[in-house]
Formats: sequence, structure tokens, C-alpha cells
Amino acid sequence: MRASSIPTVLALFLCACGANRPASPHGETLTSDAERAGTQQESEKRAIDPGDLDPSVRPQDDFWRYVNGRWIDRTEIPADKASWGSFVALNEQASRDVREIIEDLAQRDDLADGSPEQLVRDLYRSFMDTERLAELGMQPIRADLDRIAAISSKEELAATWGALARRHIATPLTFFVSQDSKNPTAYAVFVTQDGLGLPDRDDYGREGAEAAAVREAYRTYLERLFEESGDPDPTQSVLRAYGVEEWLAAGQWTRVQNRDSEKTYNKLSSEAMRGSARSLPWEPLLAALSLDEISEFIVRQPSYLTALGRAFDETPLEDWKAYFRARLLTHAAPYLTESVYAAYFEYQGRTLFGQEQPSPRWKRGVGLVNRQLGQAVGREYVRRHFPPQAKERMRALVANLRAALGESLSTCRWMSPETKARALDKLAKFTPKIGYPDHWRDYTGLEIHPDDLIGNLDRIEAFDYAYQLGKLGGPIRRDEWFMSPQTVNAYYNPRLNEIVFPAAILQPPFFDLEADDAVNYGGIGTVIGHEMGHGFDDQGRKFDGDGMLRDWWTQADAAEYEARAQRLRQQYEGFFPLPDLHINGALTMGENIGDLNGLTIAWRAYHHDLHGRRPPLIDGLSGDERFFINFAQIWRSKFREEALRQQIQTNPHSPPEFRVRGTLMNFTPFYETFAVHEGDGMWRDPADRVEFF
Repeated sequence: MRASSIPTVLALFLCACGANRPASPHGETLTSDAERAGTQQESEKRAIDPGDLDPSVRPQDDFWRYVNGRWIDRTEIPADKASWGSFVALNEQASRDVREIIEDLAQRDDLADGSPEQLVRDLYRSFMDTERLAELGMQPIRADLDRIAAISSKEELAATWGALARRHIATPLTFFVSQDSKNPTAYAVFVTQDGLGLPDRDDYGREGAEAAAVREAYRTYLERLFEESGDPDPTQSVLRAYGVEEWLAAGQWTRVQNRDSEKTYNKLSSEAMRGSARSLPWEPLLAALSLDEISEFIVRQPSYLTALGRAFDETPLEDWKAYFRARLLTHAAPYLTESVYAAYFEYQGRTLFGQEQPSPRWKRGVGLVNRQLGQAVGREYVRRHFPPQAKERMRALVANLRAALGESLSTCRWMSPETKARALDKLAKFTPKIGYPDHWRDYTGLEIHPDDLIGNLDRIEAFDYAYQLGKLGGPIRRDEWFMSPQTVNAYYNPRLNEIVFPAAILQPPFFDLEADDAVNYGGIGTVIGHEMGHGFDDQGRKFDGDGMLRDWWTQADAAEYEARAQRLRQQYEGFFPLPDLHINGALTMGENIGDLNGLTIAWRAYHHDLHGRRPPLIDGLSGDERFFINFAQIWRSKFREEALRQQIQTNPHSPPEFRVRGTLMNFTPFYETFAVHEGDGMWRDPADRVEFF
């Protein structure tokens, strides 16, 4: 059971002096603030290389290409990647940093049993021991396969289902512990749909050659897994397992529906939940999950439970057994023999995301350690790579952005005094977490052995499941982190009303202690603002300052907010990253609002932090220009077509190019900085621009 936290050639050198000063994005020669003041100023550290800017593209027409076009043209996506860009590159650096830590530990034989260092070392060793894995073959999961084969009733099937689900194997229902959205001082057990092998429920009926090819590749992949497991009739097993998935997909909610915080909150008594799908053998299922004494559950998709009950009743036992074998095999495939992994990669890597080859084994091993024992290695990562002064600077930035958001809310023209007061109360209760936890995860009692990879993973899942169950009935663990320090990401948690920034993202191009404020506010400032903005996106706004899901907006303010959100949705649905596929404005709405709010907050904070000073010209670029250029640079990316298609169809984030375009086209200071006028490609009529605060 996992807790749900709710969570990317210099062709021409231009000298910034004399006759070779770079042309202004406005088409004029730039004159520095220092020159206008009659004083020479020294350039700060170069964080933006003007040679990267594409002079063949007017920023007024295509700011994305103006900033990133040359990089895109010269960049090749690594063979083991589905995309490449600022987020991916920084994640690669974090992986190399963690690898150094692990390899240092691998040289040591003096580590105490059960210590975080021993756990990290031996989990990595167990993954890297390919000779041992080849020798074991399917033996690590043979007992599970035999148990499924021996099932003779649906009651036994339900008990096995529960045993698999508590090991984090995807089954038709996932149970997890999180704060009760309408009683955030208590934990509750949530129930949500799960258990599909294709990326999305719509993929089972999606039209088009690409979708058909994905379905065929998935069935081929399942057949290879069944063959590797020794199944006597793999073709028939595929038909059975895939048929169950079609049943499940038909009853599941869409990704857009699953975003709705109110519709997915349905607290049911245990009796009512069981009654909604009476054909399910709830007793053995819940007993296997140690949830048989829980009196209430929060069911995210009630109609799916009813559909699942029908599917369970009408689908033959042998079909269900094939389905659960497929779920088990898929879960274990990355950790068995090379031939099993090859089948896994062919579908998961090449078909879905266009990767040309698997990542080196060491990268996959580091990824495993980060996922399973993130805080065990995170403490050393922080010691080596996160200086104390970075945390202090981040605290100051967060404080400045919080003040800027407070001013934005206070001066919001369309919001009533009542709603403003409640919004400001929520902002005052924001909790920022920066870099790493105040208290590290205790792994006491967990056993990891260097020669038992699947056993290690099972023990980690059992340890984590017990940890999650242990929350029930206890106080809220407000110091808990849902990302490790070495994660290149950030998140907002509405139930704790907190914004969280792991150490790994606090590096260039997002954050640089030596760069000027314009660059840092355009980078990490917009990231901080984005997470703060989630507190007031279309779903985050439904939670109050204490993390409770309740309607605290006046009716008129809520209606105005929704009208603005729908205009933003329509704008993004006009973007076609692929000729046949536009952005889903409803699915990406929260992230698009977060981007727009984040840019607004960061811009305001940057200008406040200047305290009336005029920032220096650096490489021919003003502070305002550097702010917007670094905003576009942090989203710099290049996708394989398969990966881009998956991003558009399944991801709540718009593709990075359109996160830049869509946000800037709504932000009037961008127009003023780059002299964007009607008829330019980045122009949007003022009446059509969307702003929230």
C-alpha cells in the first residue's frame, strides 16, 4: 500500500561589447541600464548564453523557438531516453551522484546489518547480480504462479488478489491510506480503480493505427511473458487476461473525471461498499489486506465498483486466473532474467515511448534504490550535494513569493472581500518544505539481502504496507515527505497545505547561487510559484487552509473563477502538439493554472525584490528579458513522437513547449518586455487573456 501524495553547439558567438553587441529581441540595439546611467556595470555569472538564442526567429512570433530552437536542432535524444531536456538532464546528474554514493558503499564490508547504508548497498547488489538472476530464472515468483494456478473458487481468488495487492501489484482495486479530505486531522482508507496494462482506459477502444499498434504490441508482450513463465497455452491466456482488462476499462472513470476532488470523495460504510458489488467476495479480499475491521472507506469511483462486481460475477474463473498471472508477471518482469526484461522493454520502452535501447543496468539499479529506499540514500545525497546556503536562499525566495501571492490575492479585482480573507488565511497556513526532511525515515526491522532481489522487493513492500496501516488511528505525520531529496521535482499537497521542494531540483538551470535574481526568479521562482499556485488551481482552491475539502468561495466568485478556467481550457485545446492530437484542456487544467499563477507570482516577487534598483544588462539582455528567457529554458525539451503522444493522452501536464507558449500568451508583462503587437505569433487580444490573480 502506497500513500498517495495527492505528484521533465553554439552556432554563433555574440560579443556583448562595441559593434558586436547582440541585437535586441525588439529588433533594436540594446543600451544597458548602466550605460543609460553613465556607469559601467560588471556582468554577473553568465546563466544565459546569448549564442543559444536563435536570431532567425522573432521572440514576438515564437518565443519557444527563439529561446530553444538552436538547442532543439542540435540535440539528439539519447538512445535510452524517451525525451531530453532540463528536467531529464538534471535527473541524469542526480542518478550519477547517487551512483557514486552507492558504489562507495559497495566497497565497504563494515556496514551494520539493518543500517540504511547496508540496505542501500545490498538492494543495489541484488539488482546488479545478473548471473544470480539468470540462475534463478522464474523461481522467485514460481510459488505465486503455482498459487494462482491452484485456485479453485472465486473466494480463493479474492484472497490471492488481496495478497498481491498488498505487495503493490496492480489489481482491479488499489487501497491506500491518506488524510480524509473532509476530516484532514484523521487518516482514512481510500479505494480507487486500477489494474490495466495499457496506459489508459480509453486505449482499449481508441481509434487509429497508432492505438491499434499499441494494443497489438501489448498482447504480444503478454504472450512473451506467459511463454517465459512456462504457460502451456500462452495465446489462450492472453485472450483471457486481455478480455478481463476490457471489462475493467469499460467501467473505469476517465482521467478528467478522476481529477474532480468532490466527485471522487464518497465515504461509504464497509457494509455500503460491499453492497455496491455484492458478487465480490469481500471478506477474503479485505482480510488478506488486513482491512476487514475498517468501518468506513472513501471510494473514489462508486460506479466502477458496481461494474467490477458485474465483471467478477460474469467472467469465468480461468479468465481471472490468467489476468492475475499477467499482473504478477508484469510487476516482476523488470527484476527477472534479461530475456524477460527484453520483453518488458519492447513494450514499455520502445512501443509506448519510442526508446531505442534500455538504460544501462546501473541506471535502472539506481532508479530502483531511489524508488524503494529513497530516504536511506537521501541523507548522504544531501550531505554531498546540498549546501546550507542553498536552503537559506530558498527560504528567502519562498518568503518573497509568498508575499507576492498575498499581494496578488489582496488586490485581485474580481474577488469579493470574503473570499479574499479566506484565501489569505489559506496562504498564511502554507507550510514550505525545502531540500530534505527534518526527520528521516526509520527502516528498523527491514531486511535486505544481496542475493535475493524479488525477496527484497517483497519485504520492502510488506514493510511499507505496515507503515501505511500504522497511520490509521494516529496523528497526522506532518513531517512526512512523498519525494526523496534526490528527486528532480516538486509538489503541493492540498490536505497538508504544503509546498515541497526536494534538494535535487535546487540546481541550475532552476536555481543557481551564483546567478542573478532575474534568472533565479524566472527559474526556481516560477517553480515555487507554480506549487503555490496549485493551492488555488481549479481543484486546490476547493481545500481550505487546514486542508479540508469544503466550499469556502462565494457563489459569485466561484462562478467567475470557473468562467476563467473554462476560457483557459479552450485556449489549450487549440494547441496541436501532433497534427492529429490536441491538448486535453480539462485534463491539464490544474497544471496550466499552476503555470500561469506561478509566472505571475514569480514576476511580482522579482520586481519587489529589486527594491527599485535597475538590474544590470548582462550579455545585452535586460533583467526582464533574462527572467522570461530562463522561464523558457527550464522547460527546454525534445520528445520522441511516441512519448509525446503518451504525454498528450495521459499526462495532466501540457507538453513543455505549450506550457511556455500558453502561459506567456496570457501574461501582459511579457508583451511589454518583448514589444509583442497585434499580428505577431505570440499575440492574444487583451480581452482574451486569462489571469486569476
